[in-house]
Amino acid sequence: MLVYEYMPNGSLDSIIFDITQSKLLTWSRRLDIIIGIARGILYLHQDSRLKVIHRDLKASNVLLDNEMNPKISDFGLARAFGGDQSSEKTKRVIGTYGYMAPEYTIDGLFSTKSDIFSFGVIVLEIMSGKMNRKFCHADHDLNLLGHAWGLWMDGKASKLIDPVMEGSFPMSKVLRCIQIGLLCVQKCPEDRPTMSSVVLMLVSDTLTLSQPKAPGFYIERSSKQTYEHTPAQSSPSINEVTMTQLEAR
Repeated sequence: MLVYEYMPNGSLDSIIFDITQSKLLTWSRRLDIIIGIARGILYLHQDSRLKVIHRDLKASNVLLDNEMNPKISDFGLARAFGGDQSSEKTKRVIGTYGYMAPEYTIDGLFSTKSDIFSFGVIVLEIMSGKMNRKFCHADHDLNLLGHAWGLWMDGKASKLIDPVMEGSFPMSKVLRCIQIGLLCVQKCPEDRPTMSSVVLMLVSDTLTLSQPKAPGFYIERSSKQTYEHTPAQSSPSINEVTMTQLEAR
């Protein structure tokens, strides 16, 4: 039996993806939620007795208390690292589509950087009010990551912003959050920042951010769906990893 502190506002996904409820999330509340999640992950990765990799970070596993403070939940898939261990490989990949990092989904390799990828997806979902897995657009078949990346490259990142936030936020800070989200979902784990760096980026307006590279799983939904939206890519080899999609309890 698991006993949790009662979270009267439920899970983040029940608010951020609901047209009516999302209006409760002003820019300042969204920023506070993002920073709160980042600090929670930082505790797991750096400040707890053992380094903990959550492996299933997603909007439905972030609970909100009475004051909209986020609490990370559901540690059923978490792994603890001891000593100097920085990564681990598994033959049985389990998690949630749309949040798992490429190296974990394809090769079964997980680390703090795979959690950071999941965090980046959550950030882009909070900023846009759209779910990565169910995102659709009239002009293309890209997922949310691909859509965000395309807007960023075209200098139109402001079009990603959830319309219910219009006129109630400092544009430069919102664009900075989108940039941080894109930095976290970069394809190569070594290109993603550490969570301690992410927290500094979020709380400091003077820290210079690097330009993000293309995200992992930048895909188009089609009969010839690929792992990346890049030209001349060879077909991925078939692996025998078991994929299980879990829903929050």
